[in-house]
Amino acid sequence: MNTSRFGGLEVLCHTPAQPAHANPLLFIHGAYVGAWCWEEHFLPWFAKQGWTSYALSLSGHGASPERQQLDAYSIDDYVADVARVAAALPAPPILVGHSMGGLVVQKYLERHDAPAVALLCSVPPQGLGFSMFHLALTRPNLLGDLNRIMNGNQVDIASLREALFHQPVAPADLERYYRLSQPESHRAIWDMTLFNLPNPAAMHRTPLLVLGAGHDTLIPPPQVQMTAATYGSRAEIFDDMGHGLMLERDWLRVAERIAGWLLEHGL
Repeated sequence: MNTSRFGGLEVLCHTPAQPAHANPLLFIHGAYVGAWCWEEHFLPWFAKQGWTSYALSLSGHGASPERQQLDAYSIDDYVADVARVAAALPAPPILVGHSMGGLVVQKYLERHDAPAVALLCSVPPQGLGFSMFHLALTRPNLLGDLNRIMNGNQVDIASLREALFHQPVAPADLERYYRLSQPESHRAIWDMTLFNLPNPAAMHRTPLLVLGAGHDTLIPPPQVQMTAATYGSRAEIFDDMGHGLMLERDWLRVAERIAGWLLEHGL
């Protein structure tokens, strides 16, 4: 694994011993985390399959700079981060966005093209309103804890398990993920809720894979299906998994589905 800087942004990279694909992969993380979430499994695995694989930490996340200015960052700032990194890569990257990162990718496509896109448990183009309403009705304590994390406050580690996982997770891993988690930009959350939602009519159309999780407490399957329907695609739901698809015990099933889909499209 190599760590590079693109305009100051932290970018993790795994290069295959024998590259087999012209277009690299660029992974975009969701709220409260950084590029580290892809380093656990996806980056090394996809590199072994022949894809040069990158993951960036958006501004104010991970080891990217200006954490103290986090609340000033908008979704447009995050889109600019993706555009800066994508432009610096040797070939146009295939984009894989999770949760908030999925919405960032949708906004990216309003101004840029991509060879293909995979959205994992993505915030739908209709925004976070449905998710917040669902949480308020079904998991009000979790909604409160997410707000506390956003403000930089400590919460019970059980909230992290509830938010990300349905399958068993080793206590040591859960503790490590908890330490790596961080606050999120209030401005970005408001953008995703109301003020800067994707405009599907303005987006470049590209092969699109939409994946969700049957036990996702944050972006439940109906919202994943809503995303797919908006773009004329079909949602695929991993019934026995939670929101953190790339960190769940059965992450390999998700990775293999993405890889198989890319090969189907000659990528």
